[in-house]
Amino acid sequence: MTTAEVRDPELPGRLLITERDALVPLLRARPDDDFALATAACPGWTVRDVLAHCSSALMRVVESRYEKGVFSPEANDRDIAERADWTNAQVVDELERGMTEAGPVIAKAGGKLDMVALGEWVHAGDVRDTFGEPGAYAGPGLPDALTLLVRITREKAHVPLHADLDDVDEPQRLGDPTAARPPARYIGGAATLVRLYAGRSVKGADFELVGVEPPELNIFG
Repeated sequence: MTTAEVRDPELPGRLLITERDALVPLLRARPDDDFALATAACPGWTVRDVLAHCSSALMRVVESRYEKGVFSPEANDRDIAERADWTNAQVVDELERGMTEAGPVIAKAGGKLDMVALGEWVHAGDVRDTFGEPGAYAGPGLPDALTLLVRITREKAHVPLHADLDDVDEPQRLGDPTAARPPARYIGGAATLVRLYAGRSVKGADFELVGVEPPELNIFG
């Protein structure tokens, strides 16, 4: 079995800590006006809204609060509204705490919460992209994010895809390896592959995708 097929329970938490150390200092250095910027990846949400969603989701994990409808669009909007009176610094403080404390809880959950960590990492990319930061969906967390993406797509029996990545030595095989349809093919960078699976814009990216349409790859719906 490959490393992507064997679950490393510490990987999601490691991804969150890595992203915490990169994102939180960036956020603390930005002026308040930047938190009001609209995000292209999450229509209708500002940077602050994305961060409030991320921090509240992580604290739900930390505190094991999973009421009916949790993580639905309606629940996400309520979580954001509950933080409307908070300062931007308070939102960042909660985010930092969640990224620090959620890992051990996710590790013990047997895999069912692993996608939360991947989603948080993608949302961090959304924020960096809005700020115009280079390598929005790359950085030190990318190798762990890619490993997690490969395993999650296999467990979800997603569309099979063979990826030859410009910046990774070994080909990556995502999705259901037993699917009747032949694997789609991807050639390009790992960060662009993440964008495709996250349903984010790939405008201007240099890649080849054969045998599947980009919307079919989106794992976040």
